[in-house]
Amino acid sequence: MTFITANRRRTALRPALFAELGRLVAIWRQRRALETLDDRALEDIGVSRAQADAEARRAFWDAPATWRY
Repeated sequence: MTFITANRRRTALRPALFAELGRLVAIWRQRRALETLDDRALEDIGVSRAQADAEARRAFWDAPATWRY
């Protein structure tokens, strides 16, 4: 019996998948860090408490297209 194996493009997919997962984890961490900042730190970066809270409530997959690259 002969076995034929095909080398699919899995190797190209894995780095892209890991990069995407890493990006999503980074967004999650940034949003958690944003909600821990005090009012003085938020003032330093020019963000109001309401804006910071709204951003922190967003899901980690809900990121602007400009953050993707």
